[in-house]
Amino acid sequence: MHRLTQFKYSQKTNLLESAFQSYPLQDVKDPNLFREYFPYSEVPKVVFNHRIVPMDVPGEIWITDTTFRDGQQSREPYTVKQITDIFDMLHRLSGKNGVIRMSEFFLYTRKDQEAVDKCLEKGYEFPEITSWIRASKKDFQLVKELGLKETGVLVSCSDYHIFHKMHMTRHQAVGHYIGIVRECIETGVRPRCHFEDITRADFYGFVVPFAMELMNLMEETGVPIKIRACDTMGYGITYPGAILPRSVPGIIYGLRHHAGVPSHLLEWHGHNDFYRAVNNASYAWLYGASAVNCSLLGIGERTGNTPLEAMVMEYAQIRGTLNGMDTKVITEIAEYYEKELGYAIPLMTPFVGKNFNVTRAGIHADGILKNEEIYNIFDTEKLLDRPVRIAISNTSGTSGIAHWINTYFHLKADEAVSKTDDVVNIVYQWVNEQYNEGRVTVITDEELERVTLQAMEQTDRQMENKEEK
Repeated sequence: MHRLTQFKYSQKTNLLESAFQSYPLQDVKDPNLFREYFPYSEVPKVVFNHRIVPMDVPGEIWITDTTFRDGQQSREPYTVKQITDIFDMLHRLSGKNGVIRMSEFFLYTRKDQEAVDKCLEKGYEFPEITSWIRASKKDFQLVKELGLKETGVLVSCSDYHIFHKMHMTRHQAVGHYIGIVRECIETGVRPRCHFEDITRADFYGFVVPFAMELMNLMEETGVPIKIRACDTMGYGITYPGAILPRSVPGIIYGLRHHAGVPSHLLEWHGHNDFYRAVNNASYAWLYGASAVNCSLLGIGERTGNTPLEAMVMEYAQIRGTLNGMDTKVITEIAEYYEKELGYAIPLMTPFVGKNFNVTRAGIHADGILKNEEIYNIFDTEKLLDRPVRIAISNTSGTSGIAHWINTYFHLKADEAVSKTDDVVNIVYQWVNEQYNEGRVTVITDEELERVTLQAMEQTDRQMENKEEK
């Protein structure tokens, strides 16, 4: 659709700005695969044109969840009970202000539908239950019958998908997508359009004109239409001056200012193929998207999605507040995945891995014993119910052993042992003997508990003998 250029005075910038710009759909005979950026036989290229867009943080930002949708695509499906258990924990983590605003479910099977019913029965305001379905009128009707107000609709936007998967032209794809979205609205359900593979799409030749058409449809029907910018392959980058279509700031800015998508209807969905999921999601917030889409522990297709627990901490850092979120639930979730689901969380995973706040170096252990703030990222015991720990190895020293004993046995104040305590020295000698004999592994908690209890018994007997004499 062609719009005549108009101008308006911006109270925010105190400048006369273009209100509308014309971005007609650019139909092409051959697909634009951006081979200069994505040579399939090489690592993708990062190209710069030195165009920098301003940050534009929305007044309100939040998290949405896809644990039960994208998070189920790469693991054994959850049972109904597991879904309801995890949903309860998401609700508690979200807090009274609903920072985790929505949770996305599959509806394909009877089991999926039963899980939705069970979660709806709980009556939680947050997270609101939403769905992801095939783009058909039958499925839209199912969404409505289940009592859901919103659903995701896949609208692939790169020529990789339009030409090679759907076998359409760009013009045909837009017509097809608009028809699907209309059917969704006519059924009485709010559509959330998933712009699949946006980081390989012709941004101003397809993405922006298509988004403008959706905004026109929203104006026509009065029904809000969300746009989820999907970094399907994890190509998104945040470098200043990087070129589209890979630039996350450029994508968010363009959708906001050139397509006219309001922040509260704009969401980012990222993957971690190039280790950028968390950074990309944070930049999406900073440049104008209100929502970032995540999954618990980052579980999702291939390398996974943006980890939800990571964005909880990003939210707190950006906003300066947890806004009512109960972060201790993060530890409960991690323990549930390991004990109930048998999911092995990598030990050094931030916030949820068993060793994320465990130190091994003797000099670090000595510092922690004096003041844990020296080597602990924040009060992990208060915020995550995870006291800082010392792993015992050949480099731990007496300070590390003392800290381990105090933490493991919950010894506080007057009960706590120091690095000069007899019990500590006995355990220290045993540890040294282990490594002098050729051991190369870290001492386990079970071993240390046994040796420490024996040392306590030994020192108690020695004390009794002294008193008798």
